[in-house]
Amino acid sequence: MTKKASQLSRIAAAISVTTLFGCGGGATTSTDIDVVDATVPVTDWELVWSDEFDGTSIDDDNWTHEVNCDGGGNNEAQCYTDSEDNSFVSDGSLKIVALPAEEGAPKPYTSARLITQYKADFKYGRFEMRAKLPEGQGSWPAFWMMPTDSVYGGWPRSGEIDIMEAVNLKAADADGNPENHIYGTLHYGQEWPNNDSSGQAYSLPDGANPADDFHTYAIEWQEGEIRWYMDGYLYATQRRSEVRYNANGDASGLSHRGWYTEYFDQITGELETQWNNAPYDQEFFMILNFAVGGSWPEAVNETGIDADAFVDGQTFEIDYVRVYECASDPDTGKGCETVRPGYDDVDDALVEGAAPIPSPPSTGIPQDLTIFGGTPNPNWAAWDCCGGSTPQLVEDTELGQVYEFTFGADPTVVGFISRDAFLTDPEGEASPFDASPLEGIGSLKFDLKLVSAPNNAEANWNLKVESTEATTDASFSLMSGYVGPSETAPATPQVGVWESYQFPISMLAEAELDTSAIDTIMIFPDWGAGEGAVYQITNVEISQDGAVAYPELTIFEDGQNPDWPMWDCCGGSTPAEEMDDEEHGLTAEFRIGAEPTVMGFNTRSAVGGGDTPFDATALTDGGLLQFDMRVVSAPNNAEAPWLFKVESNDASTAVELSLADSVEGQVPAEGEWQTYTFPISDLQARGLDVSAIDVIMVFPAWSTGEGAVYRLDNVKIYHPDSGQEVPAGSGITLFADTAADQWRIWDCCGGSTPTEEVDDADHGTVAEFRIGATPTVMGIIADDGHSYDASALLTDGAVRFEMKVSAMPNNASAPWLFKIESIDVSSAVELPISASLEGVDPVEGEWQTYTFPLQTLYDLGLDISAINVIMMFPAWGSGEGAVYRVDNVEIAAQ
Repeated sequence: MTKKASQLSRIAAAISVTTLFGCGGGATTSTDIDVVDATVPVTDWELVWSDEFDGTSIDDDNWTHEVNCDGGGNNEAQCYTDSEDNSFVSDGSLKIVALPAEEGAPKPYTSARLITQYKADFKYGRFEMRAKLPEGQGSWPAFWMMPTDSVYGGWPRSGEIDIMEAVNLKAADADGNPENHIYGTLHYGQEWPNNDSSGQAYSLPDGANPADDFHTYAIEWQEGEIRWYMDGYLYATQRRSEVRYNANGDASGLSHRGWYTEYFDQITGELETQWNNAPYDQEFFMILNFAVGGSWPEAVNETGIDADAFVDGQTFEIDYVRVYECASDPDTGKGCETVRPGYDDVDDALVEGAAPIPSPPSTGIPQDLTIFGGTPNPNWAAWDCCGGSTPQLVEDTELGQVYEFTFGADPTVVGFISRDAFLTDPEGEASPFDASPLEGIGSLKFDLKLVSAPNNAEANWNLKVESTEATTDASFSLMSGYVGPSETAPATPQVGVWESYQFPISMLAEAELDTSAIDTIMIFPDWGAGEGAVYQITNVEISQDGAVAYPELTIFEDGQNPDWPMWDCCGGSTPAEEMDDEEHGLTAEFRIGAEPTVMGFNTRSAVGGGDTPFDATALTDGGLLQFDMRVVSAPNNAEAPWLFKVESNDASTAVELSLADSVEGQVPAEGEWQTYTFPISDLQARGLDVSAIDVIMVFPAWSTGEGAVYRLDNVKIYHPDSGQEVPAGSGITLFADTAADQWRIWDCCGGSTPTEEVDDADHGTVAEFRIGATPTVMGIIADDGHSYDASALLTDGAVRFEMKVSAMPNNASAPWLFKIESIDVSSAVELPISASLEGVDPVEGEWQTYTFPLQTLYDLGLDISAINVIMMFPAWGSGEGAVYRVDNVEIAAQ
């Protein structure tokens, strides 16, 4: 029973009521069907507390009456009393009776609310009530639980568990049928009024009504999961949220969206979102009450309160309340799961929670976003918050199509928004924009023309930017961003003139906006001062102000970086700076004596470095670690292998390679300068934490280097496109005429070798796959340790390929599938090929295109930061006889 529920959430819950039959869910259950037999009684539940109501009065050792006229925080119409008129025990049951109040009373009705706080408090178990519910418009009985001590803060940060609620039983619903639903709900999250909830409604088969007879209502609460039952039928399951991590160990989403809470961390003092068992990992107490009216019941069914239904009182009759403990594991409550008769799968009972989804970590790569540039962006709607108008596309003689906003009498703000609730284009998807890599190099920009000024011509104009559903925001005077055409900014926008505005992303960040998830941009006169204003906007973008600026580290070039000194690990020598040829000038020279050693550059303070590890995260797409090297004299052991090694974070991760593994693929040749290049993405794929690189070594293998003298120059970590205009999220082509470097066409398990064949003039050389008698899957696979990070393409990218079936499988009804995996099969998504945007199945002899948005794959659980296998195939074991060709396989912008 909600302590302070919003009216809108209650109305929404009532409007969206559906019975559970066939209701969908996507996550797996933790219930183990191998150890549960639903046909036999559960024996591991042990009764630890009960009230059978067999006496002649309410047991004060079990229950406390709450006495108040507070309205339950929901504008309810009753005062709660301890009068025997409102609650008493007789004939083996507890009766809670709602009655009309005496004339002049504070509230029009009286009733009772009983609690067990500090008398019966529990964490985990089965909580069960057998009861007959009251009826009538305005009735609101409940059996629910609240935290004994609000460890995580005010309601509902510390949680609420509604075991059973019902409103307006037998009153007419929207279709004229008698209301017969019960509800199981959790309340959690941020403190009121920004609270969240999730739950499920259920109705008995054949229109049976809970007000006509006794029924059993229960929850089973264990660590991380709560299940709701009516008469032994499981109708809802809710779970803790499960955070999904990418290959870098960053939180990138939720594999299950369940409950959450927000509370102040005891160590940092910061208000933080927690996706763990909290708040449902503390003791709770039970509540029985019968409310009359309130925000929820009065807003639905026949609305209001039917006074005639309460003339003689309405009774909430409770036969018993029982609490059981799971003997298998009392500390977690696990192992005693009861499931409904005929149990197959509880997925249809799984309720999605309201936990906020962690934003994917920033790629660190600067990208541009066009919100409106003459063509609407389906992911960013033009929007009027509160004024009732619809922004219009109109033609401007100078700039073409622009958006026009009109202000009426109602106060409002307008602009562009990327939140699901406001998107108008069916193709649109909410896509908050990560502008954090643009701090210092990018701005929010737009052009505005005032068609007619507000009636209040002196009204101030504003820019407001929000992120993550308004969790953070930044506001500025609009004119503070004026950049032209006048040399001096006017006091307000000028009628009939296109004016340009620019707000640096660094300025937004300094105003404490979370620039990693911008989802709303508003441009408006002061609240309530805009009536009469008409203005047009175009060229709305968040973009770089100039060239791309990637982070860069120069370790040695015409002299050493004092933070990264030359270093001999173990041989006792001191590397020196030496002049070489005209092209290289001053170089780093290393000499290896009889003592085994490794050499290179080190920034750790323990060896005299500047303690400045380099964060190459922003360089994982295209960045390089590169150096020039000349062997002055080879080791005495002429066959000594030359190695390259890089470490990070005080050697917590390291990668060691042969110099021949460089992009150039060469080994040192005495007397020659040679360049060696190692992609940052390859180092990361091999396990290096690229966020804290602190040692770089080049050396003959341990104990084989005696006599070697060699020089290094131009040692740097950089991006070759730094300083250039680079298209955002350009993607990768995995097969077009041939497979991409470090990718190959592949037969998983059938023993065949896919081939490259020439097809028609449009396609040229394509990949051909043939399936024999052995079950298999086929597609494109990366070399060991290699993968593609598609994070930069999340919001607008897709996996796309063309396919032609030359011969269908012998099993003509075999379903065709698409499957994609990330490195080490840490995550995977499999879909019917017809689930592509094109929605088509293969047709023999025809080339067809298939497109799968990255956002969809990510939402289904794929780690898009490390894609390494893409498959297209008939379902396992059904493909014999199939011959098909694939071309133009790519991960790119849609």
